[in-house]
Amino acid sequence: MTTYQSIEEGLPRYANNSDDDDKIGLLSRIKRPSQFWKNILKIIVGVACISVVLWFSLSYFIFFDEVEHENEFDWADPNLIIAKTGAVASEVVNCSRFGVEVLKEGGNAVDAAITTHICVGTVNAFAAGIGGGGFMLIRLPNGFAEVVDFREVAPLAVKEDMFVKDHLKAKVGPLSIAVPGELRGLKLAHERHGKLPWKRLLEPSIRISREGFPIPLELFVTMRMYTYKIEHNKELCEIFCDSDGKLKKLGDIMYRTNYSRTLEKVSEDVNEFFEGSIARSIVDTIQGKGGLITMEDLASYRPTIREPLIGYYQGKKIITSPEPGSGAILLFLLNVLEEYKFHENGRTSLNYQRLAESLKYAIARRTELGDPAFFKNQTAHTERIKEIISKEYAERIRANITDKRTWIPDHYDPEYATLEDHGTTHISVVDADEMAVSMTATLNHFWGSQVMDSNTGILFNDQMDDFAIPIPPTIERFWPAPHNFPAPGKKPMSSTSPTIIERPDGRFEMAVGASGGTRIMSAVTQTLLNIYEFDMNVLEAIDHPRLYHPLLPNELFIESGFPYDLVDDLIKIGHVVKIHSIYNRGYGCQVQCVRKFVNGTIHAASDFRKNGIAAGY
Repeated sequence: MTTYQSIEEGLPRYANNSDDDDKIGLLSRIKRPSQFWKNILKIIVGVACISVVLWFSLSYFIFFDEVEHENEFDWADPNLIIAKTGAVASEVVNCSRFGVEVLKEGGNAVDAAITTHICVGTVNAFAAGIGGGGFMLIRLPNGFAEVVDFREVAPLAVKEDMFVKDHLKAKVGPLSIAVPGELRGLKLAHERHGKLPWKRLLEPSIRISREGFPIPLELFVTMRMYTYKIEHNKELCEIFCDSDGKLKKLGDIMYRTNYSRTLEKVSEDVNEFFEGSIARSIVDTIQGKGGLITMEDLASYRPTIREPLIGYYQGKKIITSPEPGSGAILLFLLNVLEEYKFHENGRTSLNYQRLAESLKYAIARRTELGDPAFFKNQTAHTERIKEIISKEYAERIRANITDKRTWIPDHYDPEYATLEDHGTTHISVVDADEMAVSMTATLNHFWGSQVMDSNTGILFNDQMDDFAIPIPPTIERFWPAPHNFPAPGKKPMSSTSPTIIERPDGRFEMAVGASGGTRIMSAVTQTLLNIYEFDMNVLEAIDHPRLYHPLLPNELFIESGFPYDLVDDLIKIGHVVKIHSIYNRGYGCQVQCVRKFVNGTIHAASDFRKNGIAAGY
C-alpha cells in the first residue's frame, strides 16, 4: 500500500490559497488592523498553534500506547490511498484495514465489506450496527450485479396513524424501532458470494469489542453532541460513560463486552438473532419499554434480492440501487446534468445555478418513491420510474431550468412532502478480481432510537421515522406521501444510493456512495461531477465543498469554501443562501469511493467530514 499526502491533496485546499479573503467560512472581511494589533495577533496565533501541536501529540500517545494487539486503532491524516490489488474505503481507518486483511487472506469484496461494516458498527455505534439495516450492491467479476436489500420493516402491529398525535415517538424510543434486517442481509450476501468462513469475518469486531479500543475522534465528537442524552440513558451510559457517570474522553478505552458475546453467538449461528436467545432478549427489552416488535416479527424477516437500476453518463454504465433506495434520483440528476458539459466552462455561477435547480427537481421526484411492493398500481409505478430515469425525461426537465432565476417549491411539481432521513455509514470495496461492493447501512438518526438492550449490547434503529405521517399539509409542508405511510411489513423510503460504475468496455471503474440522509444523492452527484467534469482525483472530488437544496425549506445550503463572487451571483439570482461550516455534522454528507484505472492502479479515499480513512494493498 502506498499513501499520497501533500499540502495540495489534503484537507480543504482553499485555506492555503493566496486569495483567502475571497473564500467563505474561514475568515470574514475585516478592516486591516494596525501593525501593533498585527503583532498581537501573531502572538495569539503562535500560542494557539503550539497548543494544538501539544494536544495532538498527547492524543498520539493516548492512541498508540494504550492498546497492545496487532491492529491498533490510530489517528492519521486523510490520504489518497494508491493500491495495486484491492482497496476498502470506510469511515473508520482500522475497519478499512480489517477489510484489506480479509482481501489479503483470499477473501473477496463481499467478505471485506462484511468485516469492515461490522467493525464500523462496533466503533461508530451511533451510525450503524446489527440493530439496523441497509443495502449492499454487489458487482461480480463477470459484470453481473445485484442488490441485497436488508432494509428494516415495520412491525406487524403498526398502525397507519400511530404517530399522528405524537411525532416524537417516531424518532426516539421503543415505538420508533423497525425490525432490524442487517445480519440476515449480510449472511445472505455471504452465502451467495462470500469465500472466507463467516466466523472469520466477525473476528476483528469480536476482539476489539472484548479487549477494548481507544475512543477515536469521530465517535468522541458525536458522543459530545449527545452528552446529556447519553449520561441520562442508563444503558448507553454503561458503555460510553466512566465510573462517575460522566462521558468518556477522547482516547479512553471503551469496552463492549456484551456486544462481543452477541457477535460471537451470531458468528456461530445468525438465527440466534432472529429466533434464539438473542431474539428473546431483544423482544423483552423493546416490549418492556412499550415497543411493538415480537418474536414473529424477527423470525419472519427476510432480505430481498433486487435487480439494480442502470443508466449511462458520458458512455459509462451507472449501476445503482432501486426502491426503496434512491438510485433512481441519482440517475435522474446525472441525466439532467450531462448535457450541460460543465467541463467546458468550469466552476461558474451559471453551472452551479443549473446544479441547484436540478437538485430541486430531483428532490421533488424523490417524493414519488417508496416500497415498490406497496404501490396500489405497481405496473404504473414501474413505468413511472422508467420514465424518471430516461434521457428523454431529463431533456424535458432541462428545458424548464432557468439560468437567471429560481422559483418557489410548487414550480418543481413535488407530488408529496419531502421527507428527511439521517445518519448512515457507507463502504466501498474492490478486490483483485474486480468484484466490487457499494454498501450503505444505517440506524437512521444519530444513536438510532436511543434504546439499547444491555444484555446483548445492541443499539436499535429508529427507522419508523422514515415513514410519512398522515397529517394535513401546512404552509411549509405538502401533503404526506400515502405510499410511504406505515403498514405491517413495509419498508420506509430511503435516500441511500450505493453505486458502481463501469467503463465503456465493461470493466469495473468505481464504487461510490455516501451517508447523510437526503444529501446523499447530491453529494454523490457532485463527487462524480468533480471526477468526470473537473478532472479531480477521488480525494479532491470528495473534499471539495458542496451545495444542497432540500426544496422545503426553500433555502440553498452551501458549505464553507465557495468563492464569494459565486455565492453573490446565486443570491442575485434569487436563492436564499445559508452558509455552514464544511465540518458541521448537522448538514454534512460523507462520501467513500474506490476507483480503478485502465492500468490497474487503484485510488481510494474517505471523507474527512467524518474523519474517514481508506486502506489498500
